[in-house]
Amino acid sequence: MSTDPLVIFTPSGKRGRFPVGTPILTAARQLGVDLDSVCGGRGICSKCQITPSYGEFSKHGVTVHDDALNEFNEVEQRYDRIRGLKSGRRLGCQATVQRDVVIDVPPESQVHRQVVRKAASARAMIMDPATKLYYLEVQEPDMHEPTGDLERVARALKDQWEIEGVTASLPILRKLQPVLRKGKWTATVVLNKSHRDATHRILDIHPGFFEGRIYGLAIDLGSTTIAAHLCDLRNGNVIASAGVMNPQIRFGEDLMSRVSYAMMNAGGDQEMTSAVRDAINTLTTEIATEGSIDPSQIMEAVFVCNPVMHHLLLGIDPVELGQAPFALATSESVSLDAAEMGLTSMNDAARVFVLPCIAGHVGADAAAVALSEEPGKSEDLVLIVDVGTNAEILLGNTERVLACSSPTGPAFEGAQISSGQRAAPGAIERVEIDRATKVPRFRVIGCDLWSDDEGFAEATSSTGITGICGSGIIEAVAEMRIAGILDPKGLIGSAEQVGTPRCVMEGRTHSYLIYDGTAEGGPRITVTQGDIRAIQLAKSALYAGARLLMDEMQVDTVDRVVLAGAFGAHISPKHAMVLGMIPDAPLEKVSSAGNAAGTGARIALCSVDARRAIEKTVREITKVETAIEPKFQEHFVNANAIPHATDPFPHLATVTSLPVVNYNQAQSGAEDGGRRRRRRG
Repeated sequence: MSTDPLVIFTPSGKRGRFPVGTPILTAARQLGVDLDSVCGGRGICSKCQITPSYGEFSKHGVTVHDDALNEFNEVEQRYDRIRGLKSGRRLGCQATVQRDVVIDVPPESQVHRQVVRKAASARAMIMDPATKLYYLEVQEPDMHEPTGDLERVARALKDQWEIEGVTASLPILRKLQPVLRKGKWTATVVLNKSHRDATHRILDIHPGFFEGRIYGLAIDLGSTTIAAHLCDLRNGNVIASAGVMNPQIRFGEDLMSRVSYAMMNAGGDQEMTSAVRDAINTLTTEIATEGSIDPSQIMEAVFVCNPVMHHLLLGIDPVELGQAPFALATSESVSLDAAEMGLTSMNDAARVFVLPCIAGHVGADAAAVALSEEPGKSEDLVLIVDVGTNAEILLGNTERVLACSSPTGPAFEGAQISSGQRAAPGAIERVEIDRATKVPRFRVIGCDLWSDDEGFAEATSSTGITGICGSGIIEAVAEMRIAGILDPKGLIGSAEQVGTPRCVMEGRTHSYLIYDGTAEGGPRITVTQGDIRAIQLAKSALYAGARLLMDEMQVDTVDRVVLAGAFGAHISPKHAMVLGMIPDAPLEKVSSAGNAAGTGARIALCSVDARRAIEKTVREITKVETAIEPKFQEHFVNANAIPHATDPFPHLATVTSLPVVNYNQAQSGAEDGGRRRRRRG
């Protein structure tokens, strides 16, 4: 029996023994505990906060001593000094196991709390799914004309439905004879048609006329969330939608952190593959329950995902995607049995279709967006931006379509932000700042009232005000620029320069106070200079990617902009443009496509022709690799300004004016609002 210390996690109750010196975050990962980690355990994000419990725990059969964990290290001391750790809290990536210990994971550190906002949008589709039901009247066996039951089923399909090239697996052959006899030589077969040739595979067979229905899953496998839509394969109707957090987050928030984890840990890629497949199995069971169907009625699943998720879903080591030339194991679509992937929560014979990838950094999710939004059929020049941890960008019209990806990082998800969190009840999601008084008001997820509305405190008493999510931080930064709290370079002014005590000195820089709940034991929510920098880096990468495509197209403007993705659907176009996330365009020409990648997955689920079309489309799209383009850095630097250092924003100027201020810290306290003064000799 192992003598290593025992680590017990609450509230999950998961436990295991680990060698002395093992980080708590590592123990949590290995046990599958939902402990958040944005930076992959590098001590940067502070999202993995835990509370060790000391004393005797008869329920668990352990006594936890004061030296159960290592002492506070420099990383924790620095975080506590600058931002403050709640009493008794530790950072899971820095605290290491020394003796038996009980670890509580507080709600704000649990990954699964995020609100998954990837609802299905209405879409008219021509139904021609790969998997269909066919009723047959099969000729009875005849001693004078000896043929097998499968051959007579195939003949019935040819004669009655003009379908040829039928195959069946061994489990179907075992089932075939009793089913035909029970149905008195009538049967309903479930056929799956290949989009590449005329072959058909029998997935299931029912005696007589089958009165039930069959279903398919359209799954958008994102870096942060997994969203699934359960669709009726007869008419394409969405029966239920559900989502879960991608459990791979505990191995690293961004894609390169996960690639690094696979590089640095033997079997790390298999760990991440198992984690995501288990999550998909759980999600499948949950969505079947929500849709009031038996999971065995799910006969097909279509996946869209970025290249790293694509490889990890299929069980392929993503290491090659972490270094030039970013080679994919395959860029073509993949069709295989769900059982091959360990997806056991649907029908045993269910099929999986994964859309093709466009390039090593532009995945099947971008292909799904192209299928949904069809930029190649647009008469005007449209820029489509799927905003996420890794942004996919498409630019095109009937003449040409370009694509690239841009490494925006997790700041838009509320990560790398001092008071940031993912979208969950209690998170600030909308912000407005009065231009005269500089006083903010805000809305939180789970409440329709603004913070200055009567009844707001009572309405938010159950959730509290816990932090600020991605859409909230974007609006906050943009509103700070509109109100003159922030200058074009991204500097926050002092209280004297701006004229509000909400601008608070923090070291050599300033922060802006949005909410202070410390008197009631709540958080103090501010936007710091570091937060501004994180948003600048993210939005600059996004804008630089778009500009590269515009350079390739030899244009300086676009006719319209489409914001896609679950996050893109919640971004205010005005604030996105003030921030400089997207190029200048008429605001009425900036729209949201919702979860366009999920819509593309549904289209592919419901149409064999759509599968053929997207395979042709991805070959025609011109790929632009941002990692090797020399001008990317130039565009990136210019895009650091808010909204931009050199590009004009004439359409934005018609809807809001941006104050001319300069808060260069060298002139702190200048009465002229920060304008540069000549030094006297």
